Amino acid sequence: MADESILSAEKEKSLEEEIKSSLVDGRLPCAVAFKISENQGVGRRTVGDMANKLDIKIAKCQLGCFP
Repeated sequence: MADESILSAEKEKSLEEEIKSSLVDGRLPCAVAFKISENQGVGRRTVGDMANKLDIKIAKCQLGCFP
């Protein structure tokens, strides 16, 4: 994957929209975040960073970090 530290405005907007449309009870399930990463062609960290920026919590963490 390319350097993700700088996303184009279009890519950032697309990522934001997909995250917001994927919320379950106001949270983003971890498995869904992984899928968004694949769909958008960005790293999982980028999805997590965007969720943080949007003040969205990750739920049902596959690593057991977030219940």
